[in-house]
Amino acid sequence: MKKHDQDVMKRHNRRTVFELIKKHHPLSRADIAKRTGMSPTTVSRIAFELMEQGYLSESDQAAASTGLGRKSTLIGLVNTAVLSVGIELDRHRASIGILDLQGSVLCTCKLARQAEESPEETISRISAAIEELVQRNAVDRTRIIGIGIGLPGIINNDKGDVVFSVQLGWKNVRLAERLTELTGIRTAVDNELKAKALAEHLKGAAVGSRRTAILGLGSGVGSALILEGEVYRGGMNSAGEIGHITVDPGGMMCECGKAGCLQTFINIRSLLSEAGKVRRVHKIEEIFAAREAGERWAVHLIERALTYMAIAINNLVCMYNPDSVILCGELPDKFPEIYGEIEALCSSHIVWEPLRGSFRIHRSELSEWGVVIGSGLLSQNRFFQL
Repeated sequence: MKKHDQDVMKRHNRRTVFELIKKHHPLSRADIAKRTGMSPTTVSRIAFELMEQGYLSESDQAAASTGLGRKSTLIGLVNTAVLSVGIELDRHRASIGILDLQGSVLCTCKLARQAEESPEETISRISAAIEELVQRNAVDRTRIIGIGIGLPGIINNDKGDVVFSVQLGWKNVRLAERLTELTGIRTAVDNELKAKALAEHLKGAAVGSRRTAILGLGSGVGSALILEGEVYRGGMNSAGEIGHITVDPGGMMCECGKAGCLQTFINIRSLLSEAGKVRRVHKIEEIFAAREAGERWAVHLIERALTYMAIAINNLVCMYNPDSVILCGELPDKFPEIYGEIEALCSSHIVWEPLRGSFRIHRSELSEWGVVIGSGLLSQNRFFQL
């Protein structure tokens, strides 16, 4: 039992040192010891082990002189020591990227997907696309330690199963198991906004925030919450499915099978469906163009959607009291002018008065590659935990 406890402590210390260097590198051994509270001997041993494994290196640059007139060598991360594949899977596409240890995207590709594709067909095509991306960019495949996939829906992130995804029409799909079989690379799966939340916390708009809510607005409506640096998941990893909160029991039918879900007033598919009652439209851009031209039906449709977006923010703020709310997704990415309109609605009358001014609304800093980055970092985290 004592040996087991010692092994656990060693692994914990190694991960603490590694994560500290990853976040703040380069650092001297003395600085690491000071920040972690570990002895200089322990820090030196861990640093040596991690350098032997190729994750860290000593730089020629020297740290500031000590009181004894000596200079200490700085330790930094070897960014390409390991690589990972990050994937965002949605109704009509898969976006794929290969990331280094810092979460920088080295190369990418996009794969068009038909809504009626079977899970097996989609998974096989993703496997082939990964291999093509590796070959085309001469990536050292032996350095790829994992694949991470973010997609909309309820995900069993421990097993990597898609429990239910309305947007994809998938139910009980063993995604991680099947992609691992095809590629030979360990695969992790999570809800796409939880993956993006991880990316925003580590590299984007949520850096330094203690309580951040992320609201995704596009083909669906969802949210994720970061509390003290950790993604809040709930009992079934389904926390944040705000799009399926019932706001009007007599409202429009949602593709989930219920009537009056919040997302039926906001998401692109519902907006196109409602617009189709007036005239035939194929793209969301046509509705915004009609609004710009002053067509009454389009003005009403978009302003109603913006109001419900502000209502979604109010609900998140009332439930979780975040210090930051990050807006992301296809709608704010394509139409950045809606940020100001949503903020105005929140500050004027939508958000409960005692909570106005208690949070800030941010744009995602990672735009369309946020889920890819978060998914790739998720697979790296799994690898280093193991």
